[in-house]
Amino acid sequence: MTRILVAGHINIETTVKVDGFPIDYSPVRFPFFGVNTTVSGVGYNVAKALTRLGDDVDLLSVIGTDPAALLVRQALAEAGVADDGVLPLARNTAQSAILYDEGGRRQINADLKDVQETAYPLDRFEAALSRASLVALCNINYARPMLQRARLAGAPVATDVHAIAELDDAYNRDYMVAADILFMSHEHLPTSPEDWARAVLARYGNRILVIGLGGEGALLAVRDDRFVGRFPAVTTRPVVNTIGAGDALFSAFLHVYSQTHDPYEALRQAQVFASWKIGATGAADGFLDAAGLAALCGAPGKRHPGG
Repeated sequence: MTRILVAGHINIETTVKVDGFPIDYSPVRFPFFGVNTTVSGVGYNVAKALTRLGDDVDLLSVIGTDPAALLVRQALAEAGVADDGVLPLARNTAQSAILYDEGGRRQINADLKDVQETAYPLDRFEAALSRASLVALCNINYARPMLQRARLAGAPVATDVHAIAELDDAYNRDYMVAADILFMSHEHLPTSPEDWARAVLARYGNRILVIGLGGEGALLAVRDDRFVGRFPAVTTRPVVNTIGAGDALFSAFLHVYSQTHDPYEALRQAQVFASWKIGATGAADGFLDAAGLAALCGAPGKRHPGG
């Protein structure tokens, strides 16, 4: 099994099903079984997905000292994720409220509380780093000082900067510079995903870049192969909520790539994993285990499309 260090965000997530966007005003609604509260956040989602797939995970995160923190501890225990690296350093545990419709569109309202002003003890990070074969650092502020230390230690770094619109994005630039494996979304790109991928690799030199394209699949760029190409979307079951699809894609890619070192096969399987996941409601629900993923994926594909 691969040991992966994950440093990233945890929050309490409430999802609310709506009839559509834009939302018509109504003083009260009764969406029976359409309001759910769970533990989520990128760090939690990735750690849970990797654990479900059979990897050993060290999760480093920040929560509060409030009652919500007890829900986080309980969810981690149920997911089989060790919580010794999840520290109560903030005043309050972060929360999010997500509106979603039947078509899978969603609006995320994230309240990070004081987490962005909270530092994580680097001695705890370095202890976990010494055990890791891969480091997944989410773009939360307390992970920023970890980037350079991971690079100096020679550990492969993976990160997801989500939706960005500028090549020199002030908040995410540190993560983009440090990443061997870089993920992002197409949602705010100022040009075509292909042109954007070439520009990112020229500027930052990442070994692997994946751009999620939503319902159109994903784009993969592999620096050493000079490959830039699209992988069409797959459908494994009806879509319920697309929230967490990117985290699922990222997690499964890291799981498969850490075993095969084949980015093409990793993305093929990751798309299946993410497709199955969005048949569930919450961002941290619907993760396949390794056997379930293998059953849906079948035999490995070609090394790359057309290859």
